[in-house]
Amino acid sequence: MNAMQPPPKQKKLSLKERYAHLTRGLGWNTTYQPMDKVFPFADYEGIKIHDWDAWEDPFRLTMDAYWKYQAEKERKLYAVIESFAQNNGHLNITDARYVNALKLFLTGVSPLEYSAHRGYAHVGRHFVGAGPRIACQMQAIDELRHAQTQIHTMSHYNKFFDGLHDARHMHDRVWYLSVPKSFFEDACSAGPFEFLTAISFSFEYVLTNLLFVPFMSGAAFNGDMATVTFGFSAQSDEARHMTLGLEIIKFMLEQDEANVPIVQRWIDKWFWRGYRLLALVSMMMDYMLPKRIMSWAEAWEMYFEQAGDALFNDLSRYGIRKPKYFEVASKEKHRLSHEVWSTFYNYTQATAFHTWLPTEEEMTWLSGKYPDTFDRLYRPRFECWSEMEKKGNRYYNPTLPQLCVTCQIPMIFTEPDDPTTTCFRSAEYKGERYHFCSDGCKDIFCYEPEKYIQSWLPVHQIYQGNCGGAEMKDVLAWYHLNFGADNFDYTGSPDQKLWDEWQAQRSANAV
Repeated sequence: MNAMQPPPKQKKLSLKERYAHLTRGLGWNTTYQPMDKVFPFADYEGIKIHDWDAWEDPFRLTMDAYWKYQAEKERKLYAVIESFAQNNGHLNITDARYVNALKLFLTGVSPLEYSAHRGYAHVGRHFVGAGPRIACQMQAIDELRHAQTQIHTMSHYNKFFDGLHDARHMHDRVWYLSVPKSFFEDACSAGPFEFLTAISFSFEYVLTNLLFVPFMSGAAFNGDMATVTFGFSAQSDEARHMTLGLEIIKFMLEQDEANVPIVQRWIDKWFWRGYRLLALVSMMMDYMLPKRIMSWAEAWEMYFEQAGDALFNDLSRYGIRKPKYFEVASKEKHRLSHEVWSTFYNYTQATAFHTWLPTEEEMTWLSGKYPDTFDRLYRPRFECWSEMEKKGNRYYNPTLPQLCVTCQIPMIFTEPDDPTTTCFRSAEYKGERYHFCSDGCKDIFCYEPEKYIQSWLPVHQIYQGNCGGAEMKDVLAWYHLNFGADNFDYTGSPDQKLWDEWQAQRSANAV
């Protein structure tokens, strides 16, 4: 080559080629240790993978582009959070009752983001293929970011409202928070393929719209612009997560026919476990938002019945059907939120958020959304409690409820075809009897009972003296709840008194 001649111009790699170099190009076969010892969890679930390179990530996002996009989102998000704080954005929400939805989200959902971070970091290590390892690595970072940004976004409210001060501690100990905690611990203690089916597919792809869309829309309707901005910031991440969920299902199904029954069983299990977890969201939508966006029944019809039909019609070509007991969930959509809210009203003395009876205007809204059930089954209950409250005899349930061993929710649900009868199932295992809230939870237990006989059930632990002491105040102190501030009714609470003072001052300043 002539010394004066310029070197040949390097061909610029396409996005697909760059992605291949940063995923497939990073993998290798081990030599001094056999592959099955380095990746011991890759096949013990029974899933057969013949070609790891068949994994396709439609986003083909490279790490350099990932950091660039995330940094730009961080810059915009924290600018809004800072502006929200400096301008006392908490004064612009519709009503202080709304903050109780944030309390439930911060203690029940945000810690799950961190659990997901740890889960994806773990399972990413145990996949043989470099493609899924890269996808799990990015999602692990996403989930850690989501936990951090949610905590930062809602920390402003902690300066003014009760019940937000120790979310991580409460998540590990408070009775009703064992429901989301047990869900993720069940997934994290499974194998890598089941974990991805549980979280990436059943939760992220099938059910996440029932959590994040109503919550973020509710925040917007109720003037919480900081939380809305976090939701927008996370949406591009969620799009990748949902894509990962669908991709892992199709990848397993296309690799071997023997994978189909295993995947179907996981879909059945994790649909039901996720649906039971969303019972908390149903009451948030119907009862906890001062300004409501849609009813739980409408959300279920839109985001599962309609979207789910299209999804499972697509998967039917692989031999996958709709999840078992999906029809039970559809029957329960007209009563789920009312049963859950009634339970928390009974036990609000032991919660880190406040409850209240719906106003006449709110009951009219509920009657319109649930014409076949609300006036007949639930309005009389609320009216009775209202009369008791007016007479100074506000009803608190003094007992501890029996819990479902699988989902750890109190036995509050009713028979699919009879909303006046409590649904109760049981099974025997090794001479012991275990109790369940549904056929779905019983089926899950009976398939792998050794896993669920280890359930840490809060009521059992309280009775055994493992939760701080024998008195309610001892248990609440163990929870780190501030008695008389974090719990009991919204009416008369420090939150309400402070909110009323702010509104009176605002009215005086406007004159």
